[in-house]
Amino acid sequence: MSDFIAVVLFIGVIAYALFGGADYGAGFWDLTAGGAARGRPARELINVSISPVWEANHTWLIFCFVTIWTAFPQAFTAMTTTLYIPLGLAALGIVARGSGFAFRHALAQGRGELISGVAFACSSVLTPFFFGTVAGGIASGRVPSAGHGDALSSWLNPTSVLGGVLAVTVCAYLAAVFLTGQAQHRADTSLEKAFSHRAFGAGVVAGLVALVGVFVLRADSPRLFHQLSTVGAPLLVVSGLCGLAALLLLRRGSPPVVRTLAATAITTVVGGWGVAQHPYLLGTHLTIQQAAAPTATLWVLIVVSCVAVVLIAPSLLLLYSLQLRRKLG
Repeated sequence: MSDFIAVVLFIGVIAYALFGGADYGAGFWDLTAGGAARGRPARELINVSISPVWEANHTWLIFCFVTIWTAFPQAFTAMTTTLYIPLGLAALGIVARGSGFAFRHALAQGRGELISGVAFACSSVLTPFFFGTVAGGIASGRVPSAGHGDALSSWLNPTSVLGGVLAVTVCAYLAAVFLTGQAQHRADTSLEKAFSHRAFGAGVVAGLVALVGVFVLRADSPRLFHQLSTVGAPLLVVSGLCGLAALLLLRRGSPPVVRTLAATAITTVVGGWGVAQHPYLLGTHLTIQQAAAPTATLWVLIVVSCVAVVLIAPSLLLLYSLQLRRKLG
């Protein structure tokens, strides 16, 4: 049962990586769009694309936190008492990002719009970076089972930095693919070309970061490297092939097909980490079964999760579907 809950938790992580990742990546392109006049068309496309869904995307993050502190309280305590700096900075980034995005729409053009726009864009880059460092600290075994690990080296290390940089580049790639499709729907050839080039560039950079990461993990996290190169290898191969196919079909393929390929690339690379991590929840010293809550608690969590799927999942699917079909104002 604890393994089943761990799978459910990881499904939530993958969902947040997809939907929240595209959201954060859009902020990256907002940051790099250029000056007010030059970057306005790109920023308008970003606003139209994420305005209806940016708040809903955090549903997945809330789901993940509730699941882990309920089903694996020991692991949750260990993570929050060790990685409180990057987690706190990520939370601050989420608040600053949401505030900046909201105020940018409310304030008239001028200094207020500029400040709120900068807050939104910068937070969109920093937040996934800090989440990536958290993942790196957990995967590399720097979070002790009893918690209260080193507050700095637990996330300022080669594997964590790799995780942070990879998170930012992957989010940028995913967002550029989605924005290319949105530009196609709007018949805006200029923006379509611009974002297809950005998607290709981000995909290449993400691939190079992943290649460098092979050597980083081999030196800094040998167990994770071994698992990724054996049991996780098939998923990583699928990720690479789907990501490459999405890039090749960016301007010639159907937008739903390209989005599906890009989403599959992200899903399989995050899934590869999950497979490589099993059966441990923290590094190589706390297994899923050791960290699990009592059976009665797990059963309650399963029931609640099923109710949530029935009530919430259809609403989110309808929201995303309407947005992709441009049915929302």
